[in-house]
Amino acid sequence: MNEDLPGYTILNRSFGGSTLKDQVRYRYDVMFPYQPKQIVLYCGENDLAESDTVTADMVVTRFTTLFGLMRSKYPDVPFVFVSIKPSPSREHLLPKVIDANAKIKAWLADKKKTVFVDVFHAMLNADGTIMQDIFLADRLHMNAKGYAIWIRLLKPHLLK
Repeated sequence: MNEDLPGYTILNRSFGGSTLKDQVRYRYDVMFPYQPKQIVLYCGENDLAESDTVTADMVVTRFTTLFGLMRSKYPDVPFVFVSIKPSPSREHLLPKVIDANAKIKAWLADKKKTVFVDVFHAMLNADGTIMQDIFLADRLHMNAKGYAIWIRLLKPHLLK
């Protein structure tokens, strides 16, 4: 991120494979010790992938719980949520991803100092299929071309 966004001070607190439940559980370790000027969150995809029993509504509930905890600690800190992305290796989850994204976007709509950044649609071809050339061979993690899409969409919302 620091290479992709020169001029921005970024403290990456993400950890591989994390879910919204993990973010809630480890908030005192990964989030609360800091005094951020802005919070940018990408999370939810691993929640959907962890079990077939996880629904979009469960992801939304987990997100709203985390958001409430963040707002209780950081009531005035601007918040950016990056939509759940479409991953070729998890194409079977697309209906749940679309549903969760729509519900989170709607829920955030009236919240102050919040932005929903839709990377989902920017990662689709004109015919609605997932772009394949923006992912690594695992078809889950993005390559530089995929991250360039995110940077283009995020940059207007980031504080310097």
